Amino acid sequence: MGFDQLLILGVLFLAFVGLAIDLWSPDAVLLTALALVTVSGVISLDQAVEGFGNTTLVALGSLYVVAAALRESGALDRASDFILGKETRSIQQILLRLCPSVSAYSAFLNNTPVVAMGIPAIRSWGQKNNILVSKLLIPLSYAAILGGLCTLIGTSTNLITHGLLLSHGFEGLSFFELAWVGVPCAVAGLIYLIFVSPLLTPARRDIRYEEERIRELLVELEITDGAAVIGKTIEEAGLGSFPGFYLSRINRNDREIAPVPEDEQLRAGDHLFYAAEGGIAAKAPDLDDFPGLRLALQPPRNIKREEKMDRELHQVVIKEGSRLVGSTLEEAKLLERFGAAVTGVRRKGKRIDQPLGEFVLHAGDLLLLDTGRAFRGAYEDTEDFFLTSEAGGEAPGATKEAKEHRPGGKDLYVSVAVLIGIITLVTLGTLHIALAGILGVAVLLAFNVVEAGEARKSVDWTVLIVIGAAIGLGRAMEVSGAAEIIGRWMVELTSAYGPRAVLAGVVIVTAIMTEVITNNGAVALMFPIALSVAETQGVEARGLLIAITLVASMSLLTPIGYQTNLMVYGPGNYRFTDFFKVGFPLQLVLWSIVIILIPFIWPL
Repeated sequence: MGFDQLLILGVLFLAFVGLAIDLWSPDAVLLTALALVTVSGVISLDQAVEGFGNTTLVALGSLYVVAAALRESGALDRASDFILGKETRSIQQILLRLCPSVSAYSAFLNNTPVVAMGIPAIRSWGQKNNILVSKLLIPLSYAAILGGLCTLIGTSTNLITHGLLLSHGFEGLSFFELAWVGVPCAVAGLIYLIFVSPLLTPARRDIRYEEERIRELLVELEITDGAAVIGKTIEEAGLGSFPGFYLSRINRNDREIAPVPEDEQLRAGDHLFYAAEGGIAAKAPDLDDFPGLRLALQPPRNIKREEKMDRELHQVVIKEGSRLVGSTLEEAKLLERFGAAVTGVRRKGKRIDQPLGEFVLHAGDLLLLDTGRAFRGAYEDTEDFFLTSEAGGEAPGATKEAKEHRPGGKDLYVSVAVLIGIITLVTLGTLHIALAGILGVAVLLAFNVVEAGEARKSVDWTVLIVIGAAIGLGRAMEVSGAAEIIGRWMVELTSAYGPRAVLAGVVIVTAIMTEVITNNGAVALMFPIALSVAETQGVEARGLLIAITLVASMSLLTPIGYQTNLMVYGPGNYRFTDFFKVGFPLQLVLWSIVIILIPFIWPL
């Protein structure tokens, strides 16, 4: 094994470790890995940046804009109302309506906006009908993943393979080519989600309900006129904590300050809320040394939450690649940036019971926010987090008009027509998916459905960077011969058992890789390996390439393996192991279908 091969394998190993321990965001890790192999001379700079010129990135970027137009025009909102339908108490009946519809939408749209629109709709519907959303949100994510297996534009992974096939001299994927295996996988998966998943998904209350119950353990102190601490900072007054309690937030004139900085100056009338450490109620703090500070037995000024018409409650999930990742809540300055006070944090399904100011944010963390009005409209497309609460927030004070507003009219019809037009042009082979997507965006701009600035904001640039960098690393594996070495190793382990065993080996390695890195990174890195396996074994490559494409999107075992899993993780009040419990049996079924069917459709 030569220097170049050792270097690329070493860099990839370090990249996998960095992604697994959440060292940096995926785009930063993979870009750094690409820079290292380029600087070392394994590939030239031109070869390194080839991935960023791939037509896949153009196609995917345009489809993000189309999805944003469908969301803003109200198409997805109306679809969710239609799907959820009238009141019912049967989880199976709900899933029977929900899952097939979500899969159908996801086959023709990027699954991220489908799930992003579905989460607040399901949570609101579940609250009104007393249905536990923990029974519905994992199936929502998995149904979206299943739909993405069926068409060329169902997920970015399919588009990556399409672009790589063309760049290596193969015929690209036709619009419905993946459906030969994708549809059987989707059908089997939907049967599982409807009839088996209700037995495996946890039955947990909505996190907002749990948070409000935990708030009952808060100790509320009021600073009266003439108190000695008025004008002092939290640090100077020594009010950052009491034995068994820490300062959680301050209510000042019905505005919440959280986390509370140590240099925050205290004022008369401030209400200080102290949370019991570990969430366990403790004896009320001793106030003998703080004259003018009294225990408040009633809510501040007897104002009920229902009457705070200018406030909203929202939930957000921190995105991978967000500027907030790695910063403390105090450094994040959410109040200054977004006008949002943090009232609670969840990580891996557990409430964070510690002073929040020094809490370091990770991708997937769920924040409970107290915000001003119109928060969703202002920050729905931010690159920092997913909004998982509905328009108007979750505060009872949100106006009925805000919650019932539905866009529509021209914008709705134009955005739906553009999607249908793109599908038709690509299916008939009239235009390449990238050109059809660009023309679709041009139509949306011409009819003023979206503005140029909104179109730019709707594109998930982190995903595009990950794809470009992963393709560059795949190219480095190809040029250095590392892909050939891995391919020979896989063949040596499996060739004695026939081509189907070789296929099974490729499936398993892809499945492991997609849980460690992103689905897009997995397919880009496995592409040259699959090519090498096919060449070494003397089999047709197309079946292996279809297999890695499908399996890379079957990331069901962890909440961090796929973006839609990460989105439902916090709102569903899930534990990390819930995804493995629900997803592993389904994963085995889907892998089996791929291994059985592919040799019949694309002979090896």
